[in-house]
Amino acid sequence: MALGFAAALGGGTRRQPPDVWTEPVTGMRFVRVSAGSFTMGTPLGVEDREAEEVPHRVTLTRTVYLGQFEVTQRQWAGVMGENPSHFQACGGGCPVERVSSLDIQAFIERLATQTGARFRLPTEAEWAYACRAGTATPYATGDPLTTDQANFNGTFPNPGAPVGDYRKTTTPVGSFPPNAWGLYDMHGNVWEWTEDEHCPYPDRPVTDPVGRCAAETRVIRGGSWYFDANSARCGLRYDHRPQDSGFSLGFRLARDAK
Repeated sequence: MALGFAAALGGGTRRQPPDVWTEPVTGMRFVRVSAGSFTMGTPLGVEDREAEEVPHRVTLTRTVYLGQFEVTQRQWAGVMGENPSHFQACGGGCPVERVSSLDIQAFIERLATQTGARFRLPTEAEWAYACRAGTATPYATGDPLTTDQANFNGTFPNPGAPVGDYRKTTTPVGSFPPNAWGLYDMHGNVWEWTEDEHCPYPDRPVTDPVGRCAAETRVIRGGSWYFDANSARCGLRYDHRPQDSGFSLGFRLARDAK
């Protein structure tokens, strides 16, 4: 099944070791993600596929730097002066959570003041492209996803896969192996906010898409410690209102390459 999926999806080429940039004030690390094309969505016939996951070709013309890790509690507190997270006992190296999309915009504004650099949330297409990291299987790790590879609710594994761990908490960022482009925790740990409104996918090729359709919700991606294996698929979409927050909602940042 994996070979058929790969042929249908048309993944990109695997990359060399990542080009990493470290923001000097916060110490946040960013991986250079080069421009390219990929098929976004999920082909018909893939188990657990949802109807809105319409496959369509996407071309990204901008090279970006994407956070190598989810933003941590320590990094959030260093910028905002407080830590809203539910899992503070997990430690400052765990992802910040209980942050809304509106909270993140305030964080980005304050971060710009402190560092002199402009950051943003990744678009949904940028996030999906980076999640796949040149692969074409449901997960960058292949199929199925195991709890040795990501922090999700292993009580609910992929169909036919054995039950795994349910840790009932976030884990320090970087606790699991990175994908082929050097990005960590693209599957599980916390859901990650994107820039896009939750709009229907087009049924034609598009370039540099950003979801704008007056929707009341924003797209989140990647699954979390609380959700099942399927929720962590590269092709799965979920959404929340921008004012929502919870112990399963976090983010990573993007910055346009100069």
